[in-house]
Amino acid sequence: MTEFRDDYDLPWKDIIEAYFEAFMQFFFPEIHAEIDWSRSYEFLDQELSQVVHDAELGKRVVDKLVKVWTRSGVETWVLLNIEVQSQEESNFSARIFTHYYRLRDCYNVPIVNLVILGDERANWRPRLFRSAQWGCEVDFRFPIVKLLDYESRWAELEAEPNPFAIVVMAHLKTKETKKDLQSRKEWKFRLTRMLYERDYQRQDIMNLFRFLDWILELPDGLKQEFKADLKRYEQEKQMPYITSIERMGIEEGRKEGQRSLILRLLARQVGDVPKSLTDRIEQLPTAQLESLAEALLDFTQLDDLVQWLEADGL
Repeated sequence: MTEFRDDYDLPWKDIIEAYFEAFMQFFFPEIHAEIDWSRSYEFLDQELSQVVHDAELGKRVVDKLVKVWTRSGVETWVLLNIEVQSQEESNFSARIFTHYYRLRDCYNVPIVNLVILGDERANWRPRLFRSAQWGCEVDFRFPIVKLLDYESRWAELEAEPNPFAIVVMAHLKTKETKKDLQSRKEWKFRLTRMLYERDYQRQDIMNLFRFLDWILELPDGLKQEFKADLKRYEQEKQMPYITSIERMGIEEGRKEGQRSLILRLLARQVGDVPKSLTDRIEQLPTAQLESLAEALLDFTQLDDLVQWLEADGL
């Protein structure tokens, strides 16, 4: 059986940043209605990384921290936890509570934890952390969405124009087709076709296809079949062939995503990286970028990064 990557955190992070309002509208419509969308929102990942240390590094968890404003004018920080690992975690609720109280203690603003569960265990639905000893009690609850529940709502997803309907369908079919790659290829083609049929704008098609292409991974043979199927569809419908005309853009997007991930990991390892150094990293070719990804695991201070760049004459 072909082994594929299971690092879905990067595509989830990217798609949430691209469509945060649509994300809230799709998964948490009641909260969406309470946010003042006429005011700008701001991603606070640097603040999150400073408070929530890298104890969970390596887990299949996506954390995004976003500052929004309520309709009543209150600044509120929304902490999104996207859990995409495939097994239960006994201390999950405690971890969510830890993130909550660290942020609350540090910044003294309202914090809202929202959890998306992308695992395959139907009965695993952690939504409460409770601790009690000698009259001292904590009862912390948080809203969750279980992606598995959408399997029974497939017709709704197919009719829903919100881009996260496509995201959920892709996520579910990725899980479902682990051992049936022919079916995965067919679903990837079907979902890609939907991007055109829903009359999304060009950039929306690119963003969503990047997500599909990342998680619905295919071996080389089926990948070529997929391209051929899509090319025939393009010829029949006279639509642009996204994986040929736009392939370079997609690959560049992946490289940019890799750079973004490396910069986030560097910030965790050595602290804030000056713009002069991030500019140098932005110019690294793919091979050197991959070398940096391996080397940074041993970095303990900013000088380690400087020495690495100088050693390579960069």
